[in-house]
Amino acid sequence: MPLFGRDAELKDLSAYLEGPGERSGALIEGGPGIGKSALVAESVTAAAIAGVRVLRTAGTEAEQDFAYAGLHRLLYPLRRGLDALPKRQSDSLATALGLADSTGEPSAYLVGLAALTLLSDAAAERPLLIVAEDVHWLDRLSAEVLAFLARRIDTEPIVLIATIRDDANSPLSDAELAHLPLGPLSDDQAAALLDFTAPDLPAAVRRRLLAEARGNPLALVELPTAAADLDESALTLPLPERLERAFVARTATLPPACRCALLLAALDDSGSIAEILAATSVLQQTPADPEILAPATEAQLIDLSPDTLTFRHPLMRSAVAAAATPEQRRSAHLALAEVLTDLPDRSLRHRAAATPGPDEQIAVTLENFAERARHREDAITTLERAAALSRSPARRADRLLRAAETAVDAGRRPTAERLVAAARTLPLTSGQQAVGNWLLSGFDDGVREAPSRIGELATLAASVAADGHVDAAKRILWGAAMRCFWSEPGPDARRTLLAVADELPVPDDDPRLVAVAAYVAPLDRGEPVIAHLRARAAVTGHDPEVDRFLGSASLQVGAFDLAAQFSAAAATGLRAAGALGALPRALTVQSWSLTRLGDLAAAAPAAAEAAAFARETGQPFMHGLAIAVQAEIAALRGDYNQSGTLLTEAERIGLASGARPVLATVQLTRGLVALGEGRFDDAYTDLLRIHDPGDSSHSPALRTYFLAELAEAAIRSGNTRDLRDLLDGLEPATRSTSSPALHIGMRYARAVLATDDAEERFTDALAAAAPAWPAERGRLHLAYGEWLRRQRRIIESRTHLRTARATFDALGFTAWSARARRELRSAGETSPNRTPDAREMLTPHELSIAQLAATGLTNREIGQQLYLSHRTVSTHLHRIFPKLGISSRTELAHLFPPEAAPNK
Repeated sequence: MPLFGRDAELKDLSAYLEGPGERSGALIEGGPGIGKSALVAESVTAAAIAGVRVLRTAGTEAEQDFAYAGLHRLLYPLRRGLDALPKRQSDSLATALGLADSTGEPSAYLVGLAALTLLSDAAAERPLLIVAEDVHWLDRLSAEVLAFLARRIDTEPIVLIATIRDDANSPLSDAELAHLPLGPLSDDQAAALLDFTAPDLPAAVRRRLLAEARGNPLALVELPTAAADLDESALTLPLPERLERAFVARTATLPPACRCALLLAALDDSGSIAEILAATSVLQQTPADPEILAPATEAQLIDLSPDTLTFRHPLMRSAVAAAATPEQRRSAHLALAEVLTDLPDRSLRHRAAATPGPDEQIAVTLENFAERARHREDAITTLERAAALSRSPARRADRLLRAAETAVDAGRRPTAERLVAAARTLPLTSGQQAVGNWLLSGFDDGVREAPSRIGELATLAASVAADGHVDAAKRILWGAAMRCFWSEPGPDARRTLLAVADELPVPDDDPRLVAVAAYVAPLDRGEPVIAHLRARAAVTGHDPEVDRFLGSASLQVGAFDLAAQFSAAAATGLRAAGALGALPRALTVQSWSLTRLGDLAAAAPAAAEAAAFARETGQPFMHGLAIAVQAEIAALRGDYNQSGTLLTEAERIGLASGARPVLATVQLTRGLVALGEGRFDDAYTDLLRIHDPGDSSHSPALRTYFLAELAEAAIRSGNTRDLRDLLDGLEPATRSTSSPALHIGMRYARAVLATDDAEERFTDALAAAAPAWPAERGRLHLAYGEWLRRQRRIIESRTHLRTARATFDALGFTAWSARARRELRSAGETSPNRTPDAREMLTPHELSIAQLAATGLTNREIGQQLYLSHRTVSTHLHRIFPKLGISSRTELAHLFPPEAAPNK
């Protein structure tokens, strides 16, 4: 059948097939029956003509709760390539596809990387077209893997074409695919299609069908075939129901055994012909052979391969199931359960589906299955069904809340909200109510909640601990502590949290409680926290989650050198485990700390990666913080236009949620830009906002770590009295914590404010400055050199100014480097023009690849680190070499010596 009215869409899709490797693909959007599948069929035909290999999958209602069901269908033809994958990838993908047994749940992102590598290897032999139909019905994990692929195949000879209903959503909706919306056919095209499919319709029927179909192609094709079975009232039904009626009408004339087999196929989750026939034999109480399916094949309702039955349209599957009576569906499920006794998990699902009312025995069995489920998605579905079969409201509520907690762990916010809402319709204990409230706040660290919630969480933690659940209490306290980071609850709430934490029966050096203390009281508890952190610094790399907690704690107490060390170790472990949900947090801490230390070359790729993964994993606040770090890096490099663009985006995210660390970093960066442009009054105003408790950018911890910039702005704008008052107010904090950032800032500020003892203060500050803090040492040398020049000690000043110039040149601090050059000129010494470092010629993404390649890693190994295919890495390296004026990896290693390589 020719395709009517879709010439523009076919042209767009043809462009993708003609240029694979230049774009990712398209998401075809439209209502049921609008022609999505027909467009896909044309694309598949065009691909076959062009010599492109086609791999297909489709979402179905029956399989949308089965983890990786859609991915299994897509990749099964490539299963022999699994052995060529790196072992971790191969194990993860084999486990996800059910081709290997494993006790652990494979990371969705490791599965995605394995799928990318497998497809990339296959595409090297022959370009690929991936077709994914009805992605709104795909199981969530398969959809996430496809979205992961869509973001990474733009340089591969791979094209992805997916279809989705226009009223639905999917991870693929935000996966950087071109959106191709389909609307109804025009009146002329609709008439042409109807005349083609039913040329002999009476004029009155033809007019009625055209009016009722409203340009829907499937209606124009299907309704004429069922017109004899539809009365006038049927033609006035809403379109989807009318089409389902049309499909059901086409099954009415099938033999009873064939209709029975179709119902079993609609309820079966495998499409296995052998299973369907075996279950048909049970229901019919007589052996069933493949011939009973022939009438449905002849009616073009199903397609048969040697082993599998597939409905030709999803509506047919749903129509067959919906048309059956509850008793017919129950009998079909029981028959399937009987033939699947060798597959107990699947048999259990069908027995549960066939159970009409409460059955505690099956509920307990389902609960036990959820405990050992390989995938959280399966566990959620199973626990929800167990809740439905629970005899008592208390057990039902417990199971719903457990399912909700599993959904939180899986990142499924709408599912968690729905399950908690269902639990709240039941009579809940006070503990259950508190758990329900706490669960939903875990998605965004409670950013949008009232600060009073922190007190409630403290009470809940104490109650949970009193019941003997110490680990749960620690998790709740950690959630409350995170709220103290993003918002400001006030001193009373902070003291309450600390009191509960202090009463927990756990060692003082418990990593999570060390992090809680750092977040809740970074200054008051700074000294013991820093002592614990330094003691743990020698044993990083054993547990990435522990390293992540300690990295966050280090940042809070101003130990940026430790924060960079712990978060780098955490990023390595999280990356290897495929934990891309936690990875952006570790990378953001790493990039924030490295920027403060002055290592922009390592901070820039970490910040870019953090921003990309935070966006991909749906973490807007971490995304905003990572963008703010990128803005700070651009400001330090003197790229004020780029910094301003990034600041606008970061501030929008921060203001929308009141995320104080984002806004504090925004104000710091604004101050840096103003300092670089000589707008010292503006710089002072911008930086002072961070110290104002009434300002949205006020952050009790972070405000103490920007004192050098504030002192610079205050002195140059004439606000020295206010600065002295502010420093006096911070003096008590210097006695309760040895925070390196706080003490470095205080020493700098006191030195530039000093009069009679300035030289002594500068000398002491330089003596105390650690080598791991080169940016702060550079600032001290610059300020000391300026002071010496003002004292007309020109010769002495040059030594410090040269050191500052060399330091800032090496760090890429363009504005500070220019300032050191100006001071040297005033001291009678000219400076050579600064030659841009090789690292400044590359984008952050290219820099990550170049640095890793310089260490000797292969393209495949780099791809594993950055979640790219090795062919994408190769493409980037071919772009990097001309930028740097080199032609080999050997030369790359000279440009990026080992000490400059990122600590991945």
